[in-house]
Amino acid sequence: MSARQRPVVAIDGPAGAGKSTLAAFLAVRFGLLNLETGAMYRAFALKALEQEIPLDNADALEALTAGTTIVLEPNPKEIRNRVLLDGRDVTARLRDSDVAEAASRVSVHPAVRAWMVSRQRGMGAAGGVVMEGRDIGTHVFPDADVKIFLDAAPDVRGQRRFLQNPGVERSAAAAAAEVRDRDERDRSRAASPLVPAADAVHLDTTAMSLEEVCAAAERLVVEKTGFAPVR
Repeated sequence: MSARQRPVVAIDGPAGAGKSTLAAFLAVRFGLLNLETGAMYRAFALKALEQEIPLDNADALEALTAGTTIVLEPNPKEIRNRVLLDGRDVTARLRDSDVAEAASRVSVHPAVRAWMVSRQRGMGAAGGVVMEGRDIGTHVFPDADVKIFLDAAPDVRGQRRFLQNPGVERSAAAAAAEVRDRDERDRSRAASPLVPAADAVHLDTTAMSLEEVCAAAERLVVEKTGFAPVR
């Protein structure tokens, strides 16, 4: 356990692994703040889309960060936070497939990641947070008290992503293809590629139910930190 009075829990893994769901569960279970890094990237990507900035224009995206504020507010009626982009609630829009795809593309730019990481570190510096993403345990919080690398077979993750967004007009095969494309970008990008931290506990959820995943992660937090669930 670090010198922080309350722990930092880092959850990393590829698209569709269930990171957001697990982070929301642990935040409620242990009374932690859920810092959704994926939502932060989606909010920034949404702003780029709205301003019609090419997602491969690194200089324009870096300039866009200067006037951007992203705030996460706990929502007592939902398991996930409200997301405010420059003071505007964009929570509902962030689940749309075009925003998710754009988030993957803007996140490969080193300047965007550096800007985002500085804010994430500031938000979690005092501890008492659970953070999910793709480089939390390796780059954002390499000294996290608990590190989990959540994974599953690509086809399983694609199916989960398909079921997660029933209103999106696409097939299960298309969802699986999107997951594989996302994996390739995340693992091959120059800035903080997706890799498990050396000291992360690997959870392969391919054959696990949600309840089993949550129970395993809960035991891990208790073992690593000594903190007991609060609810």
